[in-house]
Amino acid sequence: MSNQPTVSDLFRRALEIREGSPDMSYDEIKSKIAGECSGKSFPSPAFLTIPELDSIAPEEDWTAGLPIVLRGIQTEDWNEVAHGIIISLEQVENYPKESGREDAPEKEWRNRDKGISSENKKNFDKWMPEDLMNIAKKSAKQ
Repeated sequence: MSNQPTVSDLFRRALEIREGSPDMSYDEIKSKIAGECSGKSFPSPAFLTIPELDSIAPEEDWTAGLPIVLRGIQTEDWNEVAHGIIISLEQVENYPKESGREDAPEKEWRNRDKGISSENKKNFDKWMPEDLMNIAKKSAKQ
């Protein structure tokens, strides 16, 4: 980490610590991050994001700790910053365990097409001329 870490740097550091010591508690990770950053410049609030998490968990999960990170930056309290990072880490780690990924094949109940497929078929049958329907079916098979 440079002298002025970004929020993303701090989050990646929390992930590194977790990978290196999977049995370490969130409180221990928080203390380690706060200790490593003590005396350094605080992250810029202009970059209060962790963009690499967009594809891992919903935004409302990975951003859960960012208000606390911001408060820590504003009050210049590394414990608060680290606490916010840990909240986001916990959310990101628990999301796949508790709800599964949107694209997980075993999560049939998350299939958004499941509840509307019969209605779609009715509408296609009603509104799409038969010859267009045959062309669409032929294209779908290819």
